[in-house]
Amino acid sequence: MEGLLQDDLATLSDLDEKSLLESLSQRFKQNQIYTYIGDILVAINPFKYLPLYEKAVSERYKWHEKSSLPPHIFAVADRAYQSMLGRLAMEPRNQCIVISGESGAGKTESTKLLLRQIMELSRANSQLEQQILQVNPLLEAFGNAQTVMNDNSSRFGKYIQLRFHNSAVKGAKINEYLLEKSRVVHQDEGERNFHIFYCMLAGISPDDKEIYGLLNPTQYRYLNGRYGTDDMVHIWSEKYGELCNAMDMVGFEEQEKVDMMTILAGILSLGNIMFEPTDSEMLRVTEKSSGWLKATAGQFGVQEEELLRSLTCTMSVTRGEAIRRFHNQQQAEDARDSIAKVAYGRVFGWIVSKINELLTPDVDLDVELSEIGILDIFGFENFAVNRYEQICINLANEQLQYFFNHHIFLMEQKEYKEEGIEWETIDFKDNKPILDLFLTKPFGIFSLLDEQSAFPQATDKNFVDKLNNKFKANPHFEVVRSHNPLFTVIHYAGKVQYNGSGFLEKNRDTIPASIRGLFINSVTPLLSVLFTATISRTGTLMPRKAKLLQAADDNFNSTRKQSVGAQFRHSLAVLMEKMFAANPHFVRCLKANGNKQPDHVDSKIVMDQLRYNGLLETIHIRRDGFSWRPSFKEFAQRYSILLLKTNLPLNKESCMSILNTTELHGWKCGSSRLFFKYCHQEELARLLERLGRAALVLQKNYRVVRCRRRYLALLAEVRRQRQAQQEREEREEEERRQQLLNEELKRRLDVERENKRPISPPVPLPRMKKPQPRPRSILPGSPKAARLPPVPRPRSKQFEAMPFDNALDMNSDLAHLVGQLGGEERAKERHKKKRNTIRWFKETQARKVVRNGAFPCWFHGMITRRQAEDLMTDKPLGCFLIRVGQSREGYTLTYRGKDRSRHYMIEMQTNGKYVILGEDRAHPSLPDLVEYHTRVGIKPLMDVLTMPCGQRCDQEPDYEELKNLMPAPSLADEEGSGPDQVHLDFQRLFLAPGQNPSLEAQKPPVLRRISDRRFQAESGERQNGPWNADHEDEPGSKGRPFPRLYPSIRLAMREIQQIQQHFSTNQDQYSSSPGARKTADS
Repeated sequence: MEGLLQDDLATLSDLDEKSLLESLSQRFKQNQIYTYIGDILVAINPFKYLPLYEKAVSERYKWHEKSSLPPHIFAVADRAYQSMLGRLAMEPRNQCIVISGESGAGKTESTKLLLRQIMELSRANSQLEQQILQVNPLLEAFGNAQTVMNDNSSRFGKYIQLRFHNSAVKGAKINEYLLEKSRVVHQDEGERNFHIFYCMLAGISPDDKEIYGLLNPTQYRYLNGRYGTDDMVHIWSEKYGELCNAMDMVGFEEQEKVDMMTILAGILSLGNIMFEPTDSEMLRVTEKSSGWLKATAGQFGVQEEELLRSLTCTMSVTRGEAIRRFHNQQQAEDARDSIAKVAYGRVFGWIVSKINELLTPDVDLDVELSEIGILDIFGFENFAVNRYEQICINLANEQLQYFFNHHIFLMEQKEYKEEGIEWETIDFKDNKPILDLFLTKPFGIFSLLDEQSAFPQATDKNFVDKLNNKFKANPHFEVVRSHNPLFTVIHYAGKVQYNGSGFLEKNRDTIPASIRGLFINSVTPLLSVLFTATISRTGTLMPRKAKLLQAADDNFNSTRKQSVGAQFRHSLAVLMEKMFAANPHFVRCLKANGNKQPDHVDSKIVMDQLRYNGLLETIHIRRDGFSWRPSFKEFAQRYSILLLKTNLPLNKESCMSILNTTELHGWKCGSSRLFFKYCHQEELARLLERLGRAALVLQKNYRVVRCRRRYLALLAEVRRQRQAQQEREEREEEERRQQLLNEELKRRLDVERENKRPISPPVPLPRMKKPQPRPRSILPGSPKAARLPPVPRPRSKQFEAMPFDNALDMNSDLAHLVGQLGGEERAKERHKKKRNTIRWFKETQARKVVRNGAFPCWFHGMITRRQAEDLMTDKPLGCFLIRVGQSREGYTLTYRGKDRSRHYMIEMQTNGKYVILGEDRAHPSLPDLVEYHTRVGIKPLMDVLTMPCGQRCDQEPDYEELKNLMPAPSLADEEGSGPDQVHLDFQRLFLAPGQNPSLEAQKPPVLRRISDRRFQAESGERQNGPWNADHEDEPGSKGRPFPRLYPSIRLAMREIQQIQQHFSTNQDQYSSSPGARKTADS
């Protein structure tokens, strides 16, 4: 049994399919879901929660040796990160992690775990790590959906490129591939639309649903009239909250979020528009769906008549004459669905483009960045009905399998022959002929599809007939005799039958020019940006500015000549180029069974996956082969330090000398390179690490001696200066006393000559005592005696330095001596930063912090770190304050912990949200941040805020220098009277939701721009009195962004409800009439 539970299957003595399956099954039953095949990780989806990913486990797999811990996904992340930095027996190089497997095998979860661990490894005390981690839930909501095989299936592919400088992450880029847009308008039985629609309908409040124009989810045709159980609705509601927080964390603006949700609501409304014929050629909208047309026009920000015209007819220009062609009912419905698919696809593309813009590395262009890529792409699919999306998905999986075969088998065995290494060739299932079937020009499947798509009169049946004639003799293609356009391809993972219906339309992916022009002129800015954008050769959305509209037209026309298939093939080629240029790490995900049941292994399903993935052959080549094959030059450059010699020649003899100093066994030497097993890398890395530790000890002792000498020299200089100063002061004092004595003697002699009497010593007068300054904490006239100022206490270890915090004052002679060079310049720089911070606070923050005309009790202005710690000295556990940074635009939260004070940096993001450094939640304001963390602890120590720290003195609070920035009370508050009620009611008719007429009228323009929205609302309630109480539920009353045509949307929703009520009443009347009862009886 112990032999079957080996962590590395390459060490099994008996290697066949039965022993391989038995070993994986026994490990799975003991919740050991990860297994190594050499340097390849096999992961089996357990379909349940396992305690394998806690913080303690993550810490154990940092900088670890592979043989010291069980197999884990965190070990793959650590290996890729160390390899990128050049710490694992190889030079620094870009890395890629390839995650493959069937749909439902756990690829998406593996991607999230890899990202989390890499961010832990590269933690650099910045908010960028949390922003990158929030990208996955954001893309999941818009790009994942429930299928019959997987409740959270990725309906797109993504390649995440993490960019690093040295060891710190500096940015990221997302490459997305082939979003399944057809899911927006159609889902098969047992499947659902994209998650975002259900999360939006479950999580948006009733008031916001009225703003966006959302009704009961069961009314939407694009959702098949289905919604979910109460438990599912609760889960979707929580996911919507997580989605909104993810968008805030990444940096999306509020207006962008509102526009995006309005467009999604418009897509749902668009699906409910139905058509019926008229006496003329033109179609009309049915009476029941006329309200949905108005709602869609309002949500898209276009005119209702123009939208209807674009749906029911097509304009073309022939010889300078405009010709209008009316659609039949099917063409109008196709145009409607085409708009929905294109709009959703462009929203998704814009989200990816926006993420890339916000996560672009903020470094100079000449700085070279390292990279780790993570590929999470759709798994192999074989449904009851397989369409255009499935053939593209399976082509991508064929490419990944070819990449795996090329790296593991082809390239490796070819080098054995070239270098003269004795080797028995391992046969494997090469899928190159299948790729040729798809991609060969000009007679591959996709080339023929593009050819047929270029003919307007071609049909899907013509396309399939052409495939049957061309490939009937191909061993990987089978002809299907059927009235439907069916054909079969024998993939590396099995035989898949495809239904060719819709192939040509989906490959063209056309959109009427009138629709594009309509949306470019939309009053919704985001929709206009989406349709002004161009499409790259790989299908990526590239937003352009409005002023480049003409150039965008030209680019659009040129790029749209490419079919969807051509874009997808080109994007796959670019992806393969990136992966071949990097050092790959493979994660092979397997499904334990097809029913998503925990603790159950279906031997047939697992064995099928092992066979078509070629894992048995992989074990053979990892056990007997040499996965690491450096050249003589590369090896000598890397490991010459093991000989402790300089200027070592980079040749074969040097490599042999190096290897003779080690105890490695099993390696081989070729004609131009060395051949090592996968385990040799770790052993050589251990030798380098031992030398590295020894070098650190030498460096440490050398630096100790050097710093000690410098310290003693500085100390001697300080003593010399003090002694010289003391001697100078003593000389000056002696000279002064002598001068006074001479003057006194001269005066006495003068007096004696004048008065002719004996000299008598003068009577000294009592000296007046200099008044002592009154401490600021004692009120004037207080009977208490004045206390001496406290002696500054030494700075202990409990107040440790934190990154990016305020500079500490250094007053010692030694520090002054060390820092006297350039000290004035640094002082000027600090003063300049402080002025800039005060200006930033005045222009952007003052109105956001003030509540009811005063600063909150926990706000302490611009005090230093030392002053904050002094305030916390005698405070209880959980006491806190917030202060403004003196040298940066931001805040610091000081918290009284059990044994010391802790300082948490508060960053303000580009979208105005506040985030505590290292936290994964964004807040709209500082009071909201404080309120949240009175309930939820601050990571990693889960510090809960319990009591705010008061000011040092009531007469002179800590924010005294910011006091002039507080908003003055309004005239209405002082006089107790408000504006005319009738005037306010009349003015409100001409204001958009969220604007307060009384407050805006009383404030000058400058204050209107910087005033806090919530403060406006509170002031408006005091001034408006009963009027505001009557309208307190008005959507947008808090000054939040809202859709551009909100009044039109609201009217359309009322019309829809009236029409539905009318039809429901008529139906009830008909069912209760005698004629209806007789008909029912008969």
